[in-house]
Amino acid sequence: MSAQDPIALFQEWFADARANEKTDPTAMALATSDPQGRPAVRMVLLKNADERGFVFYTNLESPKVADLQANARAALCFHWAVLERQVRVEGAVQPVTDAEADAYFASRPRLSQLGAWASRQSQPIAGRFVLEQAVAAVALRFPVGAVPRPPYWSGFRVIPQVLEFWHQRPFRHHDRQRFTRADSGWKHEWLFP
Repeated sequence: MSAQDPIALFQEWFADARANEKTDPTAMALATSDPQGRPAVRMVLLKNADERGFVFYTNLESPKVADLQANARAALCFHWAVLERQVRVEGAVQPVTDAEADAYFASRPRLSQLGAWASRQSQPIAGRFVLEQAVAAVALRFPVGAVPRPPYWSGFRVIPQVLEFWHQRPFRHHDRQRFTRADSGWKHEWLFP
């Protein structure tokens, strides 16, 4: 394991997860809190990770975005059961650029693009048929060609301040490493399990 660059270490672990995990290795728990400090956690999908941070996309009218507007900090947790590994990330959150959101949206399958237009994420719905009707209406609106990104759909980047890597070992003698961003780079320390 690299004791110098946690982003490079994450990329190594993520490549292992993509090669070995049975379920979606991009799945990560996203924790936010509302203005009263009440926490909420849900699964989202990692769409990019580099030295700038960890990116996910969502409907901008969702509760998670309301939380992020009130408190622009979040925590992420990846759990890769087959590899017996976990990575936690904590940091500030910022919106991605319009160009980044447009490029990612254009790469999505057409039905996912239509679904982004049709969904009023987290709002009550009378049943699945209402969603199917909404998708059909959007398909009529955009019958051919490119589907533009909805104005209420974009992404966020969690800028890591802390990364913790956990690797399961026998008898609960797990390996734990924490990296904390400092002015001079990353501070590295081993932790008791």
